[in-house]
Amino acid sequence: MSTIACLRCRTSDRTPGASRGAEALALALDANARMIGEFGEPRIADWSEDIVDSRACIDRAGAFVGSVLDDGGFPVLTSSDCTICLSTFPAVAARVPDVKVLWFDAHGDSNTPATTPSGFLGGMCLGASVGVWDSGFEKAFEPERVYGVGIRDLDPGEWAPQPYDSSDGPWYVHLDLDVLDPSVFPAQFAVPGGLSVEELRSVLSSLTNVVGVEVTAFEEPEGRLDTIAGLVRELLP
Repeated sequence: MSTIACLRCRTSDRTPGASRGAEALALALDANARMIGEFGEPRIADWSEDIVDSRACIDRAGAFVGSVLDDGGFPVLTSSDCTICLSTFPAVAARVPDVKVLWFDAHGDSNTPATTPSGFLGGMCLGASVGVWDSGFEKAFEPERVYGVGIRDLDPGEWAPQPYDSSDGPWYVHLDLDVLDPSVFPAQFAVPGGLSVEELRSVLSSLTNVVGVEVTAFEEPEGRLDTIAGLVRELLP
């Protein structure tokens, strides 16, 4: 059974739209979805600030995913930024030892303090989760257990996961909606050359043995809510 929640508190949000979008998406999936935390003030902050200031919020993401898995459920978490994987990935790895991650994203999000051009924690979180740099959060996976779909914007020196090749699960799905082409779905960090809705649906519907999903970067809910909710439902048990 699915348990759906929205993480409303600030992780590394730089605009207000994505946290509001996350709430709208969670409620579209389940009118009784859990709301975790209160909306914070978005701001442009360096990763070194956000990793301290937002630690409690980020930890709540992992606590939710872990508790649902402990109860034998299927966690669905919506949030503004990919930063949540700092705690969700270790929570999943601790409970599903052979799990693999399918990372849908236009970006690698594996910068380090030495390579980041923007200082954005959300652009460094996957790298921390596979041990490319030490964020103070637990390393979740060896790099070879992460597969990527739609990644097309990497900074110099940034690590990239191997392309998805229809491998067997179990899968934990990280779905950043900027994996879609910006002509289909405008995003805060838009990158041309993304997937169409049908291409994304085809991959999602083909997956088996999915243990949970997190969805980020739903910046503009108006007029696109039903489409995105329909895509997420492809993964629900």
